[in-house]
Amino acid sequence: MDEITPSPPSKEHPDPPASPSSEESISERSDEEKHGFAPIKTNQSRDLPISSHLEPTRSHASLTEAELFKVLSRRKTSASGKQSIPTDAELREEQLEIERLMTRIFGQTRQANSEEEKTRHVGVVFRNLTVKGIGLGAALQPTLGDLFLGIPRLVKGLFSKGSNAASRNPPVRTILNDFTGCVRPGEMLLVLGRPGSGCSSFLKILANQRFGFVSVDGNVTYGGVDAETMAKDFRGECVYNPEDDLHYPTLTVKDTLEFALTTRTPGKASRNEGETRSEYVQEFLRVVTKLFWIEHTLKTKVGNAIVRGVSGGEKKRVSIAEAMITRASTQCWDNSSKGLDSNTAIEYIESIRTLTNMAKISSVVALYQASETLYNLFDKVILIDNGRCCYFGPTDGAKAYFEGLGFICQPRWTTADFLTSVTDEHERNVREGWENRIPRSAIQFEEAYRNSQIQASTIADVEEFENTVAEQQREREAAQTAATKKRNYSIPFHKQVIACTRRQFLVLWGDKVSLVGKWAGITFQSLIVGSVFFNMPQTSAGVFSRGGVMFLMLLFNALLALAELSGTFSSRPILLKHKSFSFYRPAAYGIAQVLVDVPLVLVQVSIFDIIVYFMSGLQRTGSQFFISLFTLWTLTMTMYSYFRALGSLAASLDVATRVLTAGYIIPPTSMRPWIGWLRWINPASYGFEILMSNEFYNLVIDCVPPTLVPFGPDAQEGHQACTLSGSQTGQTSVQGADYISSSFSYTRSHLWRNFGILFAMWLAFVTLTVIGMERLKPSTGGGAVTIFKRGQVPKSVEKSIEKGETPADEEMGRGDPSLLNSEKISENSGKVSGISKNEAIFTYRHVNYTIPVAGGQRQLLQDVQGYVRPGRLTALMGASGAGKTTLLNCLAQRTNFGLVTGDFLVDGRPLPRSFQRATGFAEQNDEHMPTDSIREALRFSALLRQPKEVPIAEKYEYVEKIIDLLEMRDIAGATIGVIGAGLNQEQRKRVTIGVELASKPELLMFLDEPTSGLDSGASINILRFLRKLADAGQAILCTIHQPSAILFEYFDELLLLKSGGRVVFHGPLGKDSRNLIEYFEKNGAKKCPPGANPAEYMLDAIGAGDPGYSGQDWGNVWEASPEFQQRSREIEQMIEERRQVSSQSKLDDDREFAMPLITQIRAVVQRSFIAYWRSPNYGIGKLALHVITGLFNTFSFWNLGNSRIDLQLRLFSIFMTLTISPPLIQQLQPRFLGFRWIYQAREANSKIYSWFAMTLGAVVVEIPYSIVVGTIYFNCWYWGVGFPRDSLSAGYTWLITMLFELYYVSFGQAIASFSPNEILASLLVPVFFIFIVLFCGIVVPYQALPSFWQSWMYPLSPFRYILEGYLGVALHNVPVTCVENEFARFQPPNGQSCQEYTKSFIQQVGGYVLENDGTCSLCQYANGDEYAKSLNVDYDYKWRDVGIVFSYIIFNYAIVFFCSWLLLIGGKKIKAVLSSSSRRQKKSVDESPAPQSKTVVI
Repeated sequence: MDEITPSPPSKEHPDPPASPSSEESISERSDEEKHGFAPIKTNQSRDLPISSHLEPTRSHASLTEAELFKVLSRRKTSASGKQSIPTDAELREEQLEIERLMTRIFGQTRQANSEEEKTRHVGVVFRNLTVKGIGLGAALQPTLGDLFLGIPRLVKGLFSKGSNAASRNPPVRTILNDFTGCVRPGEMLLVLGRPGSGCSSFLKILANQRFGFVSVDGNVTYGGVDAETMAKDFRGECVYNPEDDLHYPTLTVKDTLEFALTTRTPGKASRNEGETRSEYVQEFLRVVTKLFWIEHTLKTKVGNAIVRGVSGGEKKRVSIAEAMITRASTQCWDNSSKGLDSNTAIEYIESIRTLTNMAKISSVVALYQASETLYNLFDKVILIDNGRCCYFGPTDGAKAYFEGLGFICQPRWTTADFLTSVTDEHERNVREGWENRIPRSAIQFEEAYRNSQIQASTIADVEEFENTVAEQQREREAAQTAATKKRNYSIPFHKQVIACTRRQFLVLWGDKVSLVGKWAGITFQSLIVGSVFFNMPQTSAGVFSRGGVMFLMLLFNALLALAELSGTFSSRPILLKHKSFSFYRPAAYGIAQVLVDVPLVLVQVSIFDIIVYFMSGLQRTGSQFFISLFTLWTLTMTMYSYFRALGSLAASLDVATRVLTAGYIIPPTSMRPWIGWLRWINPASYGFEILMSNEFYNLVIDCVPPTLVPFGPDAQEGHQACTLSGSQTGQTSVQGADYISSSFSYTRSHLWRNFGILFAMWLAFVTLTVIGMERLKPSTGGGAVTIFKRGQVPKSVEKSIEKGETPADEEMGRGDPSLLNSEKISENSGKVSGISKNEAIFTYRHVNYTIPVAGGQRQLLQDVQGYVRPGRLTALMGASGAGKTTLLNCLAQRTNFGLVTGDFLVDGRPLPRSFQRATGFAEQNDEHMPTDSIREALRFSALLRQPKEVPIAEKYEYVEKIIDLLEMRDIAGATIGVIGAGLNQEQRKRVTIGVELASKPELLMFLDEPTSGLDSGASINILRFLRKLADAGQAILCTIHQPSAILFEYFDELLLLKSGGRVVFHGPLGKDSRNLIEYFEKNGAKKCPPGANPAEYMLDAIGAGDPGYSGQDWGNVWEASPEFQQRSREIEQMIEERRQVSSQSKLDDDREFAMPLITQIRAVVQRSFIAYWRSPNYGIGKLALHVITGLFNTFSFWNLGNSRIDLQLRLFSIFMTLTISPPLIQQLQPRFLGFRWIYQAREANSKIYSWFAMTLGAVVVEIPYSIVVGTIYFNCWYWGVGFPRDSLSAGYTWLITMLFELYYVSFGQAIASFSPNEILASLLVPVFFIFIVLFCGIVVPYQALPSFWQSWMYPLSPFRYILEGYLGVALHNVPVTCVENEFARFQPPNGQSCQEYTKSFIQQVGGYVLENDGTCSLCQYANGDEYAKSLNVDYDYKWRDVGIVFSYIIFNYAIVFFCSWLLLIGGKKIKAVLSSSSRRQKKSVDESPAPQSKTVVI
């Protein structure tokens, strides 16, 4: 059979269109049309000109509006499995509702009355379209060594290979070459081609998204208007819907669609008479939710991997509805059916077909796998191979065209599969005798097409349509008004801002837990800070603390604002999508974020400021409090906008720097001239001046010891002075205004000036954010790159890498297939040899799976039974949400949530402990270490999963066999990478399967969606590969979506599930699936049409994907069938037989892991070091941060002297060293979490290695890097500040620096170890950092700490000991020479000299005194040790501090290991023990009399 479905009636002799009342004409249609959505197409004939751009001529299948409504009605009942079409009454009832809704939005009434509809640019024409982009087929893997070896290699290459090879500028390659064609209004164009052929680029260009490409030549017009004008004035009429579903996860479906509708609601002149905006929104919302069956999801969050929301299929429907809302004239859809079952995919494309007909738009759709039903919904098809047009023309002529070139369409192949296969040298089937006549390369296909009659017809079609378009232009210009002359956005800018503001509030409110949690954290932190500074005295004892509390206010809110960086990057893809949909200007979104910040930041700041301000005892007057509150609010808003501006202007989040140069760290009078200018551009310095001047301007500071000198029994009142800056001779109090003026050059008169500057900076940052958002562009267009390890590049591509050229193929016009698609598995390559053969049979019975939900339990699987036999390829299928992946995970013992019960047996015996290790499980998501090469990934799996008795050499030899089996020999040295910069989707899928095969699975293999995201050729390739494995004796069970008939034919057996996790069929399929078809037909399903795809037929029969299905329950039918009884007997027989004959060898291995722990550790640590070495961005970023901050520190405190303020600056220099840790922690956490994610996603379930090896590998790899960069930081910082240069002091400071490096690394990893994701880990860093900094004795001096904290928290702060170690050595024996303004001046008592009067004081406290003209000038400190003593720092404790800091490092690592164990292993065990319901259910199961294996998993 050459066709999957009967060909539609000939378009040369169309049937007369049925009238709306002619039910007979409907009933006389073919059986296919009665039970499905018949092909509804516009006319392909160019003999019938289009009379108007609003009225394209229709063929027999392009029904009238009334008929279309009937088809839509019938579509919703056709999946029921009934053999008769609905009655007239049922049709009319359903028709009325759909007709009313559809007419309101797309009907002729709206089109006739809408000014916008009359002026749309419908139909797209492209002539001689050529697109070029940057692309290179292969590249070398960058490493950290390139930082040091890059220049020598460049010099070597310059002399040995010439300047071109040495420079290696990326080449420009042709992505699309000379395309010509048109898509008329009401037409759908199907885009076919293998991944990397240029399909996505073609869609983007037709959607007028040209950025990122080097050049776009040729003409593309939309309704006669050129692309430049469309981009400038009518950009909203062309949309590109990407493959990924990009939505805010915390928004509900209703909020998501209402926002889209609000931003695309047309003006009054384009709405029905009397229709308001809200009425339009509600009517359209009803249409799209009914049309796409998402009414039940309106109040459900869209969700993502973290936020629970709608299913994947429902999320895809939301994406399509969102694009439908745009009412764009040209709509491009990129692989929109990915991950959907065949029935759901058909529904989606039918919806696009409906939209295309009703709105008379041009739809361009790229599909990797298209069934015949889908194919027949399109009017035209284009086949692209390596950027060349192999065919463009009517869908019904494509098959005959390629058959005329000498190709054969195999039986049961869909037309789309056939078309794609002809471009693949390993998939094409050639007619006998035509082997030397067929085109083979993309260039030859292009030449054949250009010389064909099809190309001539296409040119004639384009010319005729262009003539029609001229009339359209005149009609459009006549109907244009001022409102429609430019139509980039549907609503004015201020309404865009309002809509975005409301949406942003909903986004935040949708994540109430995070919002309330953040405020709760701020409350907790503010209570801690307030208690530390509780009721500060209004004396000199509280002066430093007052500055400290205000500095903390600034620092805390600035660190919270730092989180905006990650938020900006995470929302960027959604912003770019909405920008392309013309929902709003990015500037509106930027302003909306600021408007949302206003109340939220006010709440945040108010919580912190009210608690801290009044607990700490800052001046309690109304004006001063509200000035403080307003200052913090303004500064926080400024910092939020600052980080957003960085995020919008930066290309990526690789480097995050934070520099606070407020006067509190370095007093302005002490700033070096080369860094003093930073103070004027730093908003924190202005905020700090406002807070300090606001607090001190009217404060009278009474001096008390130790700042009142001399003090003691010999001191006399009237003969004392204050050591505070700004004190007057003989005065024991200081005016606060004098203090801040002398110490910081601050004055109250600058208060409102500083407010003005802050406000101006805020506006400047908002402006920069808006500009950055407006200039955002998607990533550059170009080709995918295969990245090779140095030294493992195939000879065929080595020269091209050196010269910077795209690798050539032996066949003209194509890149090396080993790079782009790798060699296909040959059909006649023979049986697999050398692969381990399975003999065990896996059976499962009475499998039930229940999960807890709000208000009770939900059962996902109900009494499932089956088996997996060696040499058999078994398919696990069902509708979306039927529980396929759930069952697969249960069978593989990989569920970690809910309750699983059932009997799981291998050869009739309970599962061995090694079951997970002895089975292969290929995940749907191809999760691998990106920096591993293919060979390294397979060797890692073989080394750790094959038994330890097997020699390593034999394991690696087996890996080479697997590489040959995968036919990836040429790219075995390529790193896996990421999509676009690494292996493509098919290659990654093969690696996933290869990694499992390398383990020599002794029992069976599970595969979850092995063809998901692949084109038809790659899918066939993977299935053929699995077929070979099954023929070699492997037992394989895999889930699969959208299988074509040819794919379905590869399977031996089927387990079919319906919604609710119930079995509806299980058993052998038979030839041409006759067993399956006969089972359904004899139990009441409609007859399977000849040539129909059995996979689509069975899903249609059970009502898959139809929420309105009202037919019989096929689960009950199966349980009552003789086939069910037969399967049950077979399972019993298998269990008994295998118990008797099975060898125990494979079941006796009760080891959880194949290799001992030491081998696991060695392999994992080695892989971690390789990953770091091949991730130069991380290493260079870490190094750069240390070098920049080290140099900034040393030049900020360059060559300090010996004055009293210089002692304080030494302290600040050391303190600044500690403050570099937050950005470094946030830089290293994603690395740790990345290792853990790889382990959690795949390797833990496969029992490759233990959690301990994973944690140790992530920990150990950071240590040498930290020591190296810490040493570099030490040398950049230490020598320029003026610290002691003796070997003991320098060596000790280096040692404490190394300990500090290890401390913050272990501290950051400890936080990451108990954080579920990067976002929470990033948010926890400032909270913990502030906490440990608060009690180290710097922000709040030891003497000023409340006794409660002083007694226990101060000794517990790790930074206290790090600082004591640093400071004790840095100040030891440093002589102090006070400068003029640092002396305390007073008159000695009569009859006493200054030395006599202060002798006992100096002996007790320290310092020295000078006498000048009878006035004593007392310097508070004589040496650095005395200053250190005032900070509770003792030089003699330096080695004790080393030991304590080392103990803290060990403690942090203990937390890392404990939390990793708890998260990965222990938590599940503890939960299982503590769960009373689990114990009860386990007890009831254990009391069952049947002697079978029972599994209970929580």
